[in-house]
Amino acid sequence: MSEPSPYFTPDELRQWQFGLQQANLNNVFCHCRQCDREWVASSHEVKCTCGSTNIETLSCWQFPDG
Repeated sequence: MSEPSPYFTPDELRQWQFGLQQANLNNVFCHCRQCDREWVASSHEVKCTCGSTNIETLSCWQFPDG
């Protein structure tokens, strides 16, 4: 189990983590380093259709459109 956060109460931490999960919905860019396939997912825990788990993931919401 992880250490308690010095910045959040347990409830605040759960709410913050839930917000991150919501932001990631259909918003995680994935790139397979083995076959170069690219797609969008809702999680950083992904596997490519070629079977590789060597996947680069990036939360797209971290970058503004403009």
